[in-house]
Amino acid sequence: MGRVGPVAAGESSGSVVRRILLGSQLRRLRDSRGITREAAGYSIRASESKISRMELGRVSFKARDVEDLLTLYGVTDEAERDSLLGLAREANVAGWWHSYGDVLPGWFQTYIGLEGAASLIRIYEVQFIHGLLQTEAYAHAVVSRGMSGAPAAEIDRRVALRLERQKVLVSERAPSFHAVLDEAALRRPYGEREVMRAQLRHLIEMSEHPNITLQVMPFSFGGHAGESGSFTMLRFPESDLSDIVYLEQLTSALYLDKAEEVAQYERAMARLHHDSPGPEESRDLLRGLLQLS
Repeated sequence: MGRVGPVAAGESSGSVVRRILLGSQLRRLRDSRGITREAAGYSIRASESKISRMELGRVSFKARDVEDLLTLYGVTDEAERDSLLGLAREANVAGWWHSYGDVLPGWFQTYIGLEGAASLIRIYEVQFIHGLLQTEAYAHAVVSRGMSGAPAAEIDRRVALRLERQKVLVSERAPSFHAVLDEAALRRPYGEREVMRAQLRHLIEMSEHPNITLQVMPFSFGGHAGESGSFTMLRFPESDLSDIVYLEQLTSALYLDKAEEVAQYERAMARLHHDSPGPEESRDLLRGLLQLS
């Protein structure tokens, strides 16, 4: 997949993942036959760039196109064809977030699907509390500041979307969630004093959930492995799908899955886990900040 760039915790959580899986399998089949993207595109009355987007899992799949490509690639076994066509059907299931399309950037829809399908989510955050751990009041303060002048209704919709995302952490198939928050994220005020106090109390409560590990990287440690800024690592139950590193930017995002790039972030995350105080010590840090606030 290289650089690219499904629903909630419900049954369609894997639609984005299935799109990526199907795309990667179609790419593998095309490569094994020595067929160019241009030739593949011609066979389905599409462009080379359309084939590229399909193989990266960026677009939905038409059953007719998949059938034609499988024929072109010499896949005649009915069981294999049925399996891949089944993937195509599942990949086209709309995720819950599509109802928020009026306030949701297209580049972020992919991330929400991947987040909902992950079995392990690891994050490092420095600017503010991660979205999955925000209270409603804190989220409202963050969105309001980031979208100064936006209509109140739009801000409320964006906050509602964030709260809907959080359900993934308490679902039946909740992922393991390991968060390292820089102390700067805890000290930077969003909203009134009581908003920050409630947010700190919420972090303490969430850190006690069995699937959640929360660590704080304190100022006192000095320089550390998170020097490049915030990032997220996603792992999936599907063995065919590699780990993905998500890097959010102001108007877009990067999704990295090249082994050498993921390995660098893996090392940085491991250092952050090792160098940050453990979960209980981190809870003590949160309690200390709560007393000071």
